Amino acid sequence: MATQRARVRTPRPSGRRATAASVLGELLLTAGVLALGYAGWQVALSDAVLGGQQQQAARAFAAELGPLQPQQAAAESVLRTDEPPAETAVADGESFAVMYIPRLGQFERVVGEGTSRAVLDSLEQGLAHYAHSAQPGQLGNFAIAGHRNGQGGPFTRLDEMRIGDRIYVQTSSAWYAYEFRNHEYVAPTAVEVVAPVPQMPEVPADGRYLTLTTCNPEWSSRGRLIAYATFVGWQSAADGMPLELARTLGTA
Repeated sequence: MATQRARVRTPRPSGRRATAASVLGELLLTAGVLALGYAGWQVALSDAVLGGQQQQAARAFAAELGPLQPQQAAAESVLRTDEPPAETAVADGESFAVMYIPRLGQFERVVGEGTSRAVLDSLEQGLAHYAHSAQPGQLGNFAIAGHRNGQGGPFTRLDEMRIGDRIYVQTSSAWYAYEFRNHEYVAPTAVEVVAPVPQMPEVPADGRYLTLTTCNPEWSSRGRLIAYATFVGWQSAADGMPLELARTLGTA
């Protein structure tokens, strides 16, 4: 009886063979990720460039408002706590103040009157004053809006504020200092945050407040991030920049 020759099977590869369609799909996916990354990089770069322009505009406007170097000796440079000067309201769209927030780095931005896109998107301004809120240093709530992202993104890092951080506002009359107290996350409809007493619209103003508003989360208008601060003192514009701010900025 003849011996039956054994059949030898060639092993098949365990992995599936790549097809033209799968390769194309992976290439398209990679291209999409790269495109999104590039778009994000462009937006971030754009914010940095526009923010730099707003910063330069703020420095130029600050010099117009009054002397920037402290005019008093260190021992005399103490913020006043008596009644501050009365600020005069300006026309819609007009620049009237510069805000400094050392916690956010080299942060100087011009404050314009009214919350129109013309003010918020401006390369000469960037921060917008709620028209019916208080003036700087005035009894009530000095309320300011700014973009979280885009158009220079002045408030991108607003969530980094810490209790006790100082916020300074310079006008042609005076320098006003506020101290950060807390954050709050609210719906876009929560207009009571800019009431004379924040979140208490039925209560008459009993103090001097500063409220900063921006979008939350980043790149979304679904909610609002609010930063609250309270007034701690002022000094005359003729006395130049408060010494504590000048030291923080490295100009004293």
